[in-house]
Amino acid sequence: MSNRSFYPGWEVNSNRGIVSDATASPVVIFTKTKPGGSRSNPTTEYSSLLRTVRDAGLLRRRTGFYVMMFSLITLALGGAIAGFVLLGNSWYQLLIAGALGIILTQYAFLAHEAAHRQVFESGRANDIAGRTLANLFVGISYSWWMTKHSRHHANPNVIGKDMDIERDFVSFTPEDAARATGLYGWATRRQGYLFFPALLLEGINLHILGFKTVFGRDRVDRRWVEISMLVPRIALYVAVIFMFLPVGMAFAFIGVQVAVFGLYMGASFAPNHKGMPILAHDSKVDFLRRQVLTSRNITGLGTTTFMGGLNYQIEHHLFPNMPRPHLAKAREIAKEYCDSHNILYTETTLTESYGIVIAYLNRVGLSAGGDPFDCPAATQFGR
Repeated sequence: MSNRSFYPGWEVNSNRGIVSDATASPVVIFTKTKPGGSRSNPTTEYSSLLRTVRDAGLLRRRTGFYVMMFSLITLALGGAIAGFVLLGNSWYQLLIAGALGIILTQYAFLAHEAAHRQVFESGRANDIAGRTLANLFVGISYSWWMTKHSRHHANPNVIGKDMDIERDFVSFTPEDAARATGLYGWATRRQGYLFFPALLLEGINLHILGFKTVFGRDRVDRRWVEISMLVPRIALYVAVIFMFLPVGMAFAFIGVQVAVFGLYMGASFAPNHKGMPILAHDSKVDFLRRQVLTSRNITGLGTTTFMGGLNYQIEHHLFPNMPRPHLAKAREIAKEYCDSHNILYTETTLTESYGIVIAYLNRVGLSAGGDPFDCPAATQFGR
């Protein structure tokens, strides 16, 4: 389903609701109404859906599944290590580097699920698993991730509250894009096309953010535990690569591994919210609609494995502690419930979602160096 300027059944309201994406105008606010009258209590609506899902047993843990996944990924890691040793001084090592980038991303998916308390009944066990996987296996700070991701789940696509849409290399609102000038402005106007190539650098960015977090001045939960995992992990990894490979090949190996890791991570998270409606900072949108309307599901064979369950983004946001194997069934329930309550439920294929993301970012980027109140679509079509 492609993004549209106005959604059927929505009416403009200047006091509450949802800020549209940049396909129409920088700020258009909506509030949902049921045909012929006002909607029922939104808290009751979500409680009813949650009760249905819980009664279906979909919130029960599936620890065996995660043990199996961890075992398979670790087996793949062992194969990659064996291949690394056997290949020796060969440029075919770059294939091992690429495979390692994929394997580490799969570990990151497990860390993400442990952080959401999806793996074990015990919160402490989930915390230990998530922290160990993130810091020791993947090489990123668990505390940094938890802080950022918790804020995202509480307020997805909410301006000023969701760190995922804060201005960085990419601008997600015309107001942010308008601040970009010079070379940055040139890149911002083409940010959709540059987005996926830029993800090749996201891996190194994630590692740097991890170190900045654990060695920074802000409060970090179990700081020294994270330092004791992150520092030896990075040091040992770099030492082994340079010990076994010539200098040039070692740099190439690390470059390919980190690039594949960053691209895979970004390509898995990008389709979920980018190009979906953005909420005003002070918008009054109930939990059910806030999570559904700002999220996009991805359909297609193999997407659950490829995206670590993130393809069921709507269900993941509605039931963040639901184990991956139950998301498909929850999708059937949630989709039917949203349809019956006139709540727009968005699904698309992976390739279509990438096209939507690129087009959306380019439209926003057209405001770079201009008036922040200019409409990107109007600029694009000369209106």
